[in-house]
Formats: sequence, structure tokens, C-alpha cells
Amino acid sequence: MAGSRSTVRNTLARLLLLSGLALHSLTAGALDTSLPAAIDLRAESEQAGRQNGPLIILFSRRDCKYCETVRRDYLLPLTTSAGYRNRVVVRQINQDSDAVLINFRGETTTHARFANSEKIKLVPVVAFYGRNGKQLAEPIIGTRLPDFYQGYLDDAIEKSASALRGR
Repeated sequence: MAGSRSTVRNTLARLLLLSGLALHSLTAGALDTSLPAAIDLRAESEQAGRQNGPLIILFSRRDCKYCETVRRDYLLPLTTSAGYRNRVVVRQINQDSDAVLINFRGETTTHARFANSEKIKLVPVVAFYGRNGKQLAEPIIGTRLPDFYQGYLDDAIEKSASALRGR
């Protein structure tokens, strides 16, 4: 009897451990909503230009729950969508970060200083850039109405693509 209790306890312990590991993997994957951080805006805008699309930048902050919503629900899907993944380059600039950044003129700055130079006060802001830092469409400020946000994003991308084609 003592042997069977020990076997049951060991089996239960293994099942709990496995279910805990499975839950951890699921939640870890679900929580990864990061976008690539901007590193070299000049090179990243050139890459977007070669794809005939804009460099899309999410100006964000670490503590911004609205930024998380925009990142997770709208911008991350662009990076995997067949209609957009080869047309746009999506990056993030953190308004509260001292991470090094090369600006559109090839000068070294930080995420925070660049956001300040772009007059970013409130976040989230989604901005659309062409080569040399030219803004191609009006930035999307805030989260606006969730039911229409994808439409705002699609319109800004199309306006950006038209500006790049010279229309």
C-alpha cells in the first residue's frame, strides 16, 4: 500500500510539473509582443523603400498599456500578414529609453532624444516614414476607436505607398 501511494504521488508530481511547464510555455509565447527596436533609421528606411513601403515606427513607453494593445493587435500582425510583411518595415522607439539610435541623418542619438525631437508627448504614436525621415502620412496618435483602428492603419500605409510612388 505504501508503495502504491508513493507511485501515485510521484505520478501526480510529474503531471503537475509537466502542466506547469506547458502553462509557462504558453504564457511566455503569449506575452512576447515585442517589436524590433529601431537601431539605424537611415538603413531601416532604405530597407522599407526597397520594398516600396514605409518605415512604420511605434513610439511607445514601457508602462503604456495602450501601446501594448497597438503593438499586439495591429502592428505585430502586419509583420506576418501576407499583404504587408514584404511591404513595410515595423520598428519601435521607446520614449523612455536611452538605447542608442542612429537617426535619419546618420547621427548617433538615443530613443528618448529622437522621440523628443519628433515632438512625441503622448504615446502610442504610429508614424510613417520614407527615406531621409520624410513623413509620408499623418501619424496615428492614441488608440482611437478600436473598431476602426485597422482601417486607419491601412489608409496610412496606402497613403504612404502613394507618396513613395510620387502620386
